Amino acid sequence: MTTKKLWLSLALVMASSFAVLLFFGNDIYRKAPPIPAKVISETGEVLFTGQDIKDGQNVWQSIGGQTVGSIWGHGAYIAPDWTADYLHRESLAMLTALAEKDGKAYNSLSSEEQLVYKERMKHDLRTNTFKSTDNTITYSASRAKVFHEMAGYYTKLFMSDPSFSLLRSQYAIKEGTIQDPERMRLMAASLHGVPGCVSLKDLMARASHLPTTGPMMNW
Repeated sequence: MTTKKLWLSLALVMASSFAVLLFFGNDIYRKAPPIPAKVISETGEVLFTGQDIKDGQNVWQSIGGQTVGSIWGHGAYIAPDWTADYLHRESLAMLTALAEKDGKAYNSLSSEEQLVYKERMKHDLRTNTFKSTDNTITYSASRAKVFHEMAGYYTKLFMSDPSFSLLRSQYAIKEGTIQDPERMRLMAASLHGVPGCVSLKDLMARASHLPTTGPMMNW
């Protein structure tokens, strides 16, 4: 093969490679989960904004990003996939909140009664409340309540709550990974905002099998 043909082959390979990169890069951009301007409760309380989600992603990246768990089901070696972890814990908390709203304890209900609340939980989480007119998502009272509970959970995990020492050890997360409350608020919004904007139909099926404690290896 002549030198000219070798150069032409190299040029063809490079052109093909960049074409593939551009195609999939554009595809990823088009299919990226939408980020709303803000998420509010039924009473009008602003739970978090789109900028909070973006700033929270920067906080997560600053503490190690993919080396501290993962997002969107990419798989984690020690710490969990936070998207699945959040959906799982949010789903369990929603079941408790919905039952309490009726004056009942979810864990004390029969299997048949629990099925009723599972369906209500799925309906609440999967209902699209996005309004394109103001780029806003509205949460039910139960989900807004659970959002605050989840923010408290992750604050204890990533900051310095002594009751989470064992779990931090299992996840290989050092105590006080995040020390500033505002940075923690942003990261909690991001952990919630990412699964809140992706397809719950697909992710909830995976989250239902997620253990609540202990390391999740390549989940």
